[in-house]
Amino acid sequence: MKLSEGAIETLTMGGQHPDAMLQLLNIRKMDGTSGPPRFRIMMNDGRHTMSYFMLSTQLNSLAEQNLLEPNCVCMLKKSVTNVLKDGRRVIIILEIEVITPAKDVPGKLGEPTPFVEGQGGKAPQAAEPAAPVRPLQPQNAANKGPSREFGKKTPSALPSTPGGSSKVVPIASLNPYQSKWTIRARVTNRSNIRTWSNSRGEGKLFSMEIVDESGEIRITGFNQEVDKFYNLIEVGKVYYMSKGTLKIANKQYSSTKNDYEMTLNGESSIIPCDDASDLPVALCSFVAISDLASHEKDAVLDVIGVCKSVDELTRLTTKASREVSKRTFNLMDQSGCTVSVTLWGEEAENFDGSAQPIVAIKGAKLSDFGGRSLSASFSSTVMINPDLPEAFKLRGWYDKEGHAVEGQSLTEARGSGGGTTNWKTLSDVKTEHLGHGDKADYFNSIATIVYLRKENCLYQACPSPDCNKKVVDQQNGMYRCEKCDKEFPNFKYRLILSANIADYGDNQWVTCFQESAEAILGQNAAYLGQLKDSNEAAFEEIFQQANFHTFVFRSRVKLETYNDESRIKATVMDVKPVDHKEYSKRLIMNIRKMAV
Repeated sequence: MKLSEGAIETLTMGGQHPDAMLQLLNIRKMDGTSGPPRFRIMMNDGRHTMSYFMLSTQLNSLAEQNLLEPNCVCMLKKSVTNVLKDGRRVIIILEIEVITPAKDVPGKLGEPTPFVEGQGGKAPQAAEPAAPVRPLQPQNAANKGPSREFGKKTPSALPSTPGGSSKVVPIASLNPYQSKWTIRARVTNRSNIRTWSNSRGEGKLFSMEIVDESGEIRITGFNQEVDKFYNLIEVGKVYYMSKGTLKIANKQYSSTKNDYEMTLNGESSIIPCDDASDLPVALCSFVAISDLASHEKDAVLDVIGVCKSVDELTRLTTKASREVSKRTFNLMDQSGCTVSVTLWGEEAENFDGSAQPIVAIKGAKLSDFGGRSLSASFSSTVMINPDLPEAFKLRGWYDKEGHAVEGQSLTEARGSGGGTTNWKTLSDVKTEHLGHGDKADYFNSIATIVYLRKENCLYQACPSPDCNKKVVDQQNGMYRCEKCDKEFPNFKYRLILSANIADYGDNQWVTCFQESAEAILGQNAAYLGQLKDSNEAAFEEIFQQANFHTFVFRSRVKLETYNDESRIKATVMDVKPVDHKEYSKRLIMNIRKMAV
């Protein structure tokens, strides 16, 4: 098995050795490091061995799952060489693949000697010291020796920065143990300036997220750095950045996939870069909408889809008496499922979904409100028609056939006529056996009232605000509520209406309680109670006039057993008039679907 002889010397001196074949001889978890664990590795290239290889924290799972074991042979696909403050050179492994597992390798390959810089690869007589591995010193540690430059021409993969001597390194290689570095990255998100005021003082801050081909990181600037950099930064543009302070990321406020985050300081530098063609627009791990149900509540995910429909902008007042804008739209992807997405603030105010754009959201928060729904917070990145392969593929699918797909909604709808709710015909309730599971099923249908049973539709209820229990007439001018254990001189009328509704395929008996019954009859319960006692003819006329009116019914169905007899009980949860514009859109969509 042939290893890439000389690769260790080339990599240590900052050069590139594409797809170097190396044997892993030892791997250790470093002690005394804060934050995510770091793994130090000894490699063998057949000629030399060296123990200053470090696994980037994004690859920690390879070590934790024992995929990297002593004696295995690996292909080093991507790495970067960093010079620490004490002059040591460390090779950060960014991408590696196990070619031959340890069990298939007899032992150490070749007769390598420890690599010593400046001695042409010839080792002194003593072998590499077997002392315990010491953690690399952080930035604020004392210098252990003079810093040294590479002394070689900068490799093309690591260009010099304008006006500086530090090399451009990948985001994935950044850690608190480095002192000199520059990154070249694209800004994917920039927050508004936020202010705070507490017992320790007041101030302002902003945050942004940047990305290069190796990874991403979140950056925060405070006070003077806000004044210095905020107006310079434009989303989508590329910049050289250097001299920020790195610390362990607070995952509560960041959705970026990096164990570290950066804070700008007085020495930080941000310089625009015109050469941006090779950098990605964003690093996203998109989750299919159909798979959202398998993720835990409050998970932070990346999604992409077509904006199928969008609601009007609304304004809410928060508990802190602050007004905030809100807009909801429905997102659909090739899985044929849709989900409701909520935007807030300026994002909601500026969003235009009328042309059914492709929308990618990085860092959306998953909620179990109304089934499954998503919310884009201040740390999320919302991209409209992004320059991503997934977006082009999705647009082609939607224009060709997706526009005719109604979509199955993961979000319980609260609309009145169209959109992506769980629409069913009354015959579907029977053929699909809705309500036969452990939980009740909910669906929307458009149906017409064909008969209302007025007998026993009104009852005398407890007048207490939070009690609707039926009262018992004591025949002495008082009414007793067993639930409240009190007697009252009065009562309130409540409706419990039995109705038969029908569409083109079937009919269904449903029970309508107070609000839905009042919506169907067009009168409130108190007036109906008075009318029943004073004018029977007028009371009956109200029921006659309600017949053959069509509504959107939101219904709950569940199989219930009573006296050993099982039957479907259907309860109307909500009644709304038909929005014929939205209903027509849905009919047209169904026609297109059938035509395809």
